[in-house]
Amino acid sequence: MSQSSFILGKQTLLPIIQTEQVELGVKTARAMSIAGAETVEVVLRNDASLATIEAIKTTFPHLKVAAGTVLDVEILTDAISVGADIIVTPSVSTNLLNHLMDCPLRVLPGVSNTSDILMAREYGYTEMKLFPASLAGGVDFLRSVSSVYKDIIFCPTGGVNQSNYEQYLSLPNVFAVGGTWVAPFELIKTNDWDKITELCRSALK
Repeated sequence: MSQSSFILGKQTLLPIIQTEQVELGVKTARAMSIAGAETVEVVLRNDASLATIEAIKTTFPHLKVAAGTVLDVEILTDAISVGADIIVTPSVSTNLLNHLMDCPLRVLPGVSNTSDILMAREYGYTEMKLFPASLAGGVDFLRSVSSVYKDIIFCPTGGVNQSNYEQYLSLPNVFAVGGTWVAPFELIKTNDWDKITELCRSALK
C-alpha cells in the first residue's frame, strides 16, 4: 500500500458491523475502538441498522461511522439524519451519483468493473470500494487496472478475509480492506468481544 486515504487516513482496515440488535452493534463498535479503529462501517441491511449508527455515535462520539449499503436517496437521507460520517455504496448509477454530488459527507462509491470505475471517476471520485472483490476479479483485477486508472485507489470488500487481506494491502492501488471477518456472527453471538478486538488489532497492524 503506497498512500493514505482521504476518507480513512492511515487506517488500512474498514471493519464492518452487521447485527440485528442495536446493543450488540454498540458492543462490537467498542471492541473495534479498543483495537484502535477510528472508523467503522455499519451496513444498512436490516431494521436496526440506522438505530445502531445513531447509538454508536451517541456512545462513542469520537468514532467515525460509515453507513454502508446506501442504494438510493431515501437511504442516503436516513443515514445522514442519524449522524453517519461517511456514505458507502455497493454500486453506482447515474441517478445515485447525481444525488451523492449534493451529499455533505465523504462518499466511498462501490464499483465492480471498469465501466463503474470510469463513471465514478467522471463524477470526481478517486477513492472507491471494489465490491464484491472476490467475484469482481480480486487481486488480479486490481493489478490489471492499476496502470489504466493510475489516480484511483480502492478499498476491496466482499470475500476479503483473514487469509487474503494482506495480499490486497500489498497492492499500491489499495488503501484499505473492508470485511466482517474481524467481527463474525459467531463471536458476536457468544459475546467474545476480546476476540473481536484481537482480530481487529491484528488486521489494523
